[in-house]
Amino acid sequence: QVQLVESGGGSAQAGGSLRLSCRISGVRAGANCMGWFRQDPGKEREAVASIYTYRGSPKYADSAKGRFILSSNFAENTVYLQMDSLKPEDTAMYYCAAITIPPGPWVCGDWQRTWDYWGKGTQVTVSS
Repeated sequence: QVQLVESGGGSAQAGGSLRLSCRISGVRAGANCMGWFRQDPGKEREAVASIYTYRGSPKYADSAKGRFILSSNFAENTVYLQMDSLKPEDTAMYYCAAITIPPGPWVCGDWQRTWDYWGKGTQVTVSS
């Protein structure tokens, strides 16, 4: 059974930092697409960043560029989202998602397709 377990959410002041992590388990050996999406109540879910977990280059939403860094530890099936220079508008529930054994890295940049698995989410709250 595939599971995604997120951790690292919490509260921060504007300008501060948080680091989210997401570990996938129950998958066959091989690279996956993993990404972070966020949703604030009353708003649509939006993509934040995604990556092909084996030597992939991350893709970022414009809102994340220059402030967030997504990295992958392939051996540990874990991705990390380092969030710096946080803003109050970053406040949301952050969800980790995965596409298992994609046909290629290009799939990981397609935020419109259906992602196979989702975590339960971790709350990020940024105060001004």
